[in-house]
Amino acid sequence: MSTGAFALPPRWVSQAVVYQIFPDRFRRGAGASVDPLGSHRIEPWGSPPSARGFQGGDLHGVIDALDHLQDLGVTCLSLNPIFSSAANHRYHTYDYLQVDPLLGGNSAFDALVSALKRRGMRLVLDGVFNHCGRGFWAFHHLLENGASSPYADWFAVDNWPLNPYPRPSARGAARRAGYHCWWNDAALPKFNHANPAVRDYLLAVGEHWLQRGIDGWRLDVADEVPTDFWVQFRQRVRQTNPEAWIIGEVWGDARPWLQGDQFDGVMNYRFGWSTLGWVADGQLKPGHGRRSMPYGNCDGGSYTQVLQETLGWYRDAVNLAQLNLLDSHDVPRALHMLQGDVKALQLALVLLFCLPGAPCLYYGTEVGLHGGEEPGCREAFPWDGPSGWRADLRAFIASLAALRHAHGALCSGTLQLAVLKGSEGDQGLLLQRQGHGTAIDASITVVINRNRRAPLRLDHPRLRQSLPGEAPWAVVWPAEHRAGPMPQQLAPQSAVVLQRRPAQP
Repeated sequence: MSTGAFALPPRWVSQAVVYQIFPDRFRRGAGASVDPLGSHRIEPWGSPPSARGFQGGDLHGVIDALDHLQDLGVTCLSLNPIFSSAANHRYHTYDYLQVDPLLGGNSAFDALVSALKRRGMRLVLDGVFNHCGRGFWAFHHLLENGASSPYADWFAVDNWPLNPYPRPSARGAARRAGYHCWWNDAALPKFNHANPAVRDYLLAVGEHWLQRGIDGWRLDVADEVPTDFWVQFRQRVRQTNPEAWIIGEVWGDARPWLQGDQFDGVMNYRFGWSTLGWVADGQLKPGHGRRSMPYGNCDGGSYTQVLQETLGWYRDAVNLAQLNLLDSHDVPRALHMLQGDVKALQLALVLLFCLPGAPCLYYGTEVGLHGGEEPGCREAFPWDGPSGWRADLRAFIASLAALRHAHGALCSGTLQLAVLKGSEGDQGLLLQRQGHGTAIDASITVVINRNRRAPLRLDHPRLRQSLPGEAPWAVVWPAEHRAGPMPQQLAPQSAVVLQRRPAQP
């Protein structure tokens, strides 16, 4: 385990509330043309999400939405790729030093950074350093010059001439493109990281955007890039900005990357998908499993086992720097997987904000977006208003963000878990976060009833055991219970957050 100067994650991360934006589908800037390049090919806003179409969201639109985001309690934005690309998701980068003109270009980026800094907010960009697009300047050089190109060894070439647009053969199998590409997709040539020139270029890209004002990197398909490159990347990044947050896209066990010499945290899908499996209470949509992590309905015992196992893999500082999420641009939305159950989604959000790590909201969660497998999960945000929303969770999410900001135990405390049995069997969960110090008011207890029919007693014996002492309980969330007496039971599909009142002198 690394003990170097850059081994610890930045302190600000544990207190962050993150919001992930897929730029093309989030918002068009108020001053932007519907068709910025005059191509007459921009799709109408709200069109069914497609793999190839562009709907015209841009960085000016992100700026216009900052009041909305701050009202939710968001403190950090995480953007899907914004660099010049021929794809609406922009994972096919052809220029790493230019923001895509469809997003407003570098001037829009500078305006966004300035607006965020005025508000005390932070920005994380998506770094695609495993592969590029066919239009990337060095790969284009290969296509034009073949083996004579000075950049020929920037990529792993098997045979010449290259075939960047292979067609299906008579047997239906794709012809070989002649070079290594991501998941056999000829549109995505893989970099040859063994070439020092490639490393120097990518490291310079990482440094460049930190110098332009970003606060960290989310690293795409990080487990497919040589680990010694990430060691260099961390050194370069943290020398440029010692407070930069480095997040790897690793879906399963990430221990090899989280020893202090590579990433601060990863996208914590294990927390997210097991949470959905528990709050669904047997009604999780089937068919979305992934090899690297659990997916499916689970009882309290199996849910707490996944949480405790995952936490046990890493140091406490790493657990507080994980990017916790329920969904993203790569998977069906949480509300889709919960089969439209908004109350179950609310319980999942409670857990998202109360478990160790930085909570990350995928854009549109607050208005009930519910798209399925990609590109369905990349739908346009419906800015017309609540009449077209499946749910309005803005106030609910803002209350959870305020709870987290107000109670340090939710950002840095230890975690204890217990399953609560009710009249319907495996019904509830008790989650306790103990902050620094021994004072009783340094701890927060969350009680959740996932059952759709039966209430859960709040004088549960296991709950009394977890909060010893004579001081009375106080409800700190939700707001409707704060002024009144302690409720005797928890309604179906609801949660409460408790804190011991200090004894009166």
